[in-house]
Amino acid sequence: MQWPVTTTGSMLQLQSAFGVIALLALAFAISEKRDAVSWRQATLSLALTILLAIVLLKIPPVRFAVASVNGAVDAVAAAAKAGSSFVFGYLGGGPLPFDPKIPGSEFVLAFNALPIVLVVSVLTTLLFYWKILPPVVRGFSYALERTLGIGGAVGLSTAANIFVGMVEAPLFIRPYLAKLTRAELFVVMTGGMAGIAGTVLVLYATILQPLIPDVAGHLVVASVLGAPAAILVSGLMVPETKKRKTKGTLEDPQSQAANTMDAVVIGTAEGLALLLNIIAMLLVLVALVHLANAILSVIPDVAGAPITLQRMLGLVMAPVCWLMGIPWSEAVTAGSLMGLKTVLNEFIAYLELSKLPAGSLSERSRLIMLYALCGFANFGSLGIMIAGLTTMAPQRRPEIVSLGLKTIVSGTLATMVIGAIIGVLN
Repeated sequence: MQWPVTTTGSMLQLQSAFGVIALLALAFAISEKRDAVSWRQATLSLALTILLAIVLLKIPPVRFAVASVNGAVDAVAAAAKAGSSFVFGYLGGGPLPFDPKIPGSEFVLAFNALPIVLVVSVLTTLLFYWKILPPVVRGFSYALERTLGIGGAVGLSTAANIFVGMVEAPLFIRPYLAKLTRAELFVVMTGGMAGIAGTVLVLYATILQPLIPDVAGHLVVASVLGAPAAILVSGLMVPETKKRKTKGTLEDPQSQAANTMDAVVIGTAEGLALLLNIIAMLLVLVALVHLANAILSVIPDVAGAPITLQRMLGLVMAPVCWLMGIPWSEAVTAGSLMGLKTVLNEFIAYLELSKLPAGSLSERSRLIMLYALCGFANFGSLGIMIAGLTTMAPQRRPEIVSLGLKTIVSGTLATMVIGAIIGVLN
């Protein structure tokens, strides 16, 4: 099949606009009950997502404020480097006692970049203990409730996903999980899949900083847009058919910490668990990709190139990436990133993005992919989310499990809709 190749900016923007409609049409096509879809909520959710994107990216004062996040990321990265170089020496970024034979070989991912997770975990715990972050989350929650008419519990969890992960956010509404309707539960789960946690946002910004200007600000915008986009796609795929029971006001969750030092200890312990999990998952997943490629190498070359997992995923996902506004000449490369993100995780996809040869993706395409990859929608995250939610609400286990695979689709569609909207604006 031949797909059209566009070259001008206006044509690519039209391509992205068509992609927004096509991706939402796909979500509607696989809906559980199409005649129950609330078109008012869908329209408002789409309008809010687009409006937020315009305000955050196109209004100069707001754009400057968002871009200033990069300064905060640099400060956190410098602080993490100070700690890691003190503990690990030159492995953690300290002065080298020798001259490297290969430029860049002194960078060790586990010791140079990943310790940022520990620092951000502690900062997040402190901000919750000091009552700085809860009012911010409450403000986002109130805005979602008032504009989109969702229940208070769902609004709080979805807003929390802007800052924390897919398991931590439902903790805000743990007493209400058993009362959520099926549609509300799906919104909560999709919200977790359509965004990333603050603990890894700084890490991804550090990795991609040389590639994309103001990358930290863009990741923050992606996290904010993930909330209304998750509600939009969720409402199309699993529309509400029952009366909501969670519209009442909710109290902010109480911090587990007894004092500031206790918050530091708790944040360090939680960050260490996440750090070790990331290292282990990266080691295993990269090894599995290498093993899969070794098995595929027995197949004869096709079109003068060997068959690899990345190449297969690129071909499968290329048409969908084209819908976001990626030129067809770059769609296979973008598709391989999208496939890696879905099958493995977004960290590996971002690492691959950072290592692409110059010219593989245009500046516009890199920006679209930054947003499209910004979500936890993958099979590994699904297992973590199901384990967390079924522990918090064991009586909803069958429903949580039955919605699991749908959330990978909904979370992926949500981030791709955001990517297409970014394509329209650039």
